[in-house]
Amino acid sequence: MTVIILLCTHDQKVDAVSLRIVPNKSQFFEYESVSFYCEGISHGHVLYKMKEEVEQCNKTSKKTAATTTGSQCTIRPIYARDSGEYWCGTAGGQRSNIISITVTAGSMILEIPAVPVMEGEAVTLRCRNKMLSSNFTADFYKYGRHIGSSSIGNLTIHRVSKSDEGLYKCKISGGGESPESWLSVSLPCLTGNHTETETDPSSEPGCHIYLILRTVFTIMMVVLLLLLVGLLHCGKIRVAPTNSPTCKCNFHDTGNNTDNDAKKHERK
Repeated sequence: MTVIILLCTHDQKVDAVSLRIVPNKSQFFEYESVSFYCEGISHGHVLYKMKEEVEQCNKTSKKTAATTTGSQCTIRPIYARDSGEYWCGTAGGQRSNIISITVTAGSMILEIPAVPVMEGEAVTLRCRNKMLSSNFTADFYKYGRHIGSSSIGNLTIHRVSKSDEGLYKCKISGGGESPESWLSVSLPCLTGNHTETETDPSSEPGCHIYLILRTVFTIMMVVLLLLLVGLLHCGKIRVAPTNSPTCKCNFHDTGNNTDNDAKKHERK
């Protein structure tokens, strides 16, 4: 049973479709470039946005095989209308993780990872201004609440946790503010290899293996426990006849006969 489950899990891992983005950030200035990589075993992946196939990449950069098991779509330049959620799909109905990006025509962005950050890792949020290359103080906000300032425009969370998830933005005094973007944190999987393509930790192939093996191990332990209880129960049944009233009765009868014989011998 374990072998069959592992084989099925391996098939799921092989057939998995994933999407990653380069550069790995969720906010862009207009006229920048962004590349999406659809990865999986089957060819012919299509990049979608709002349930519609993305055509821009065919106009600026042909959709070519980035690897033997995927395809690449580069949008250059990118415009505000390109903001939205992207994912890959196949003819077989498979869908990848979702990546959301925001493209602004303004002068401020917050460079925040577009894919989940593994819990325990370090993550740096960078406030960028088109007009200022360096030497500016940025204020960072989570859900609109001020969480810190930096004279170099960067905010680093050294050991990120699930409590750090949320909507972030940054401001520069006299320089405006960035749009808000969501920072997502994924839980580590004991047996899986963390990649940038997963948005849900439970969807990672390694996590699937870990959860399945843990379930199988629990079932086996329960079965072994039931077998042990059954063996002990059978053992009690086998011992029971030696303690039956019949055996006790025979034992006492034998004892009484011996006493009677002794009394008769004394009288003689």
